[in-house]
Amino acid sequence: SDIKKLFSLVIPVYYNEESLDKLFNELFNLEKKLLKINIQIEIIFVEDGSKDNSFNKLLKLKNKRENIKIIKHTRNFGAVIATKTGKKFVKGDCCAVIAADLQDPIDILYDMVQNWLEGNKYVIAVRKTRKDPIVTKLFSFLYYKILRNFVINDYPKGGFDLALIDKTLLKYFQNSGKNINPSLYGHWLGFKPKIIKYDRLERQHGKSRWTFKKKLNFFLDSVLGFSVKPIRSILTIGLIISFFSFLYFGLVIINAFNGNVDVKGFSTIVALISFFFGVVISMLGIIGEYIWRIFDELNKKPESVIEEIY
Repeated sequence: SDIKKLFSLVIPVYYNEESLDKLFNELFNLEKKLLKINIQIEIIFVEDGSKDNSFNKLLKLKNKRENIKIIKHTRNFGAVIATKTGKKFVKGDCCAVIAADLQDPIDILYDMVQNWLEGNKYVIAVRKTRKDPIVTKLFSFLYYKILRNFVINDYPKGGFDLALIDKTLLKYFQNSGKNINPSLYGHWLGFKPKIIKYDRLERQHGKSRWTFKKKLNFFLDSVLGFSVKPIRSILTIGLIISFFSFLYFGLVIINAFNGNVDVKGFSTIVALISFFFGVVISMLGIIGEYIWRIFDELNKKPESVIEEIY
């Protein structure tokens, strides 16, 4: 058939100048392979406030290729927001997001498009292995363990970042809230994913900007944005503490009636008060995180600001 489908690829860019040349070459190879199966490609780069030479490299590429769009943010808004910005400009019949650091192989996108052509509206690429530092692997293990226990119990054990979605799903992502984990959100929507497995590559260019602070914020967004279990856990802990406090209060009254009152337990009481204060403050902190996310959704502050579109 001469009727071509359009595949849109969104790529957030933040301090990726070292990997861009190789990325361009791999994207051109992907384009050639896709054209053989009658698929055209649209590439949307979102430059997310880099201070290196990434933007200039993107402009040079744009001058050579018509199927490339560059969206420049005024500053760094984060990878998740950058991908959401890119999805607002998607024109394709399906779309995917991939990082510019080349840790996820570009070739996997070809397999994902083929699965989409077979009728799968939601295709995800799950990591079999990952060549990351031990601390990163440990954090990822704990993160996905908590997600499976608190949010979605059938979420892939190793998680996933790569997902291809049909245009019928795109509107849900475009209209999602600010503090949303896109991978978790896609799984939560309920579309049965077609799963492809791959090996995540070792980083060859630059250094990761995915700091511990960003990981922690992402973790909180993932859990608090999709689950009521933290609030329920607070209620359960509160009820358990109240129950034991009531028993302790009863014991104090009985001892008072029996004349067994002394001050030897002063240090114990101080320790208990300190413990309970810590529990209360932690509970208020979790409640505060929920309230902040409500406020952030309602205050009409833009998720991102676009400086220019090329």
